Amino acid sequence: MARWAPDSRERLRTAALELFAERGFAATTVPDIVLRAGLTKRTFFRHFSDKREVFFGDDEIPRLAAGVLAAAPAGVVPLDLVTEGLRTLATRRFEAQRDHMRSARRIIDAEPSLRERDLRKQADLRDAVQQGFVDRGEDELTARVLGGLTVELFQTALEGWLADDDTAPLTDHLDRVLSRMRSTFGC
Repeated sequence: MARWAPDSRERLRTAALELFAERGFAATTVPDIVLRAGLTKRTFFRHFSDKREVFFGDDEIPRLAAGVLAAAPAGVVPLDLVTEGLRTLATRRFEAQRDHMRSARRIIDAEPSLRERDLRKQADLRDAVQQGFVDRGEDELTARVLGGLTVELFQTALEGWLADDDTAPLTDHLDRVLSRMRSTFGC
């Protein structure tokens, strides 16, 4: 096997998803994944801490959120910052991977340990957003509400987008959810 191969991470992710779909998550091992991808276990663990992280990308999303919050100019209205951050995340990280994400979502929904990890990742995002707003000078309660709101907005839009057979981008779903929220709460 090659010591270095281009697109190793994506090859491993593709091999894992194929095997999870064929055999189930529990019946698929890391050696199975690397064999299918034509790579080594060492390469797998360079990219993922375990096979669950094939779906979740370690701490990538919370890091992106923290970076967006830290880089935003002072004085931006918090809800506008949340909206722009989610739109950026949607276009840069998710929209190009809709089919992949639909397959992954089916596997996650069928496996309790993956659903649990999904909830943990949502909590990590909430915590990162909350801390980012505290760092921007918001009080703890406001920051906590913004963290929870961010995750709920994103999850609701993401679920709608993955279930939608239309070709509308994730950003359209975000806008729809945000519009509903604003009209419901009068903001």
